Amino acid sequence: MTTAIATSSTKSRIGSYRDLIPWQRAFDVGMTVYCLMQSMPKEELYGLTSQLRRSAVSIASNIAEGYGRGSHDDYIRFLKIARGSLYELDTQLLFTVELGLQEEKAYANVKEKLDECERVLAGLIRSLETTHNRPARPQPRS
Repeated sequence: MTTAIATSSTKSRIGSYRDLIPWQRAFDVGMTVYCLMQSMPKEELYGLTSQLRRSAVSIASNIAEGYGRGSHDDYIRFLKIARGSLYELDTQLLFTVELGLQEEKAYANVKEKLDECERVLAGLIRSLETTHNRPARPQPRS
């Protein structure tokens, strides 16, 4: 699935949460899941379908919210919440396969996107934690 989000160069400055590769991947996952849910049985509309949609939207939403908080610790915390939503979504998608509501092939397509999203999200978290936990450089004596 192609989204209308332009991928920025890794060397360019991040001007918005939309420039973050993890957000772009999460947005794509959300759009993919929303399209996939159109084929779910109507009796699941207020059950598993609703839960899946909330989880799918939550990933990109938490990345954006964390970015906008203005606090390094909050940013990391919201990225970890997004990762939790990603795991939640994966679990719910497994339920759809096991219950016969979705085909294994459809799950495999989304799982590939989930794995990529998880990979770039983990990299961002690791990078921010490393930067934040780096000891301060000693100040030269006068």
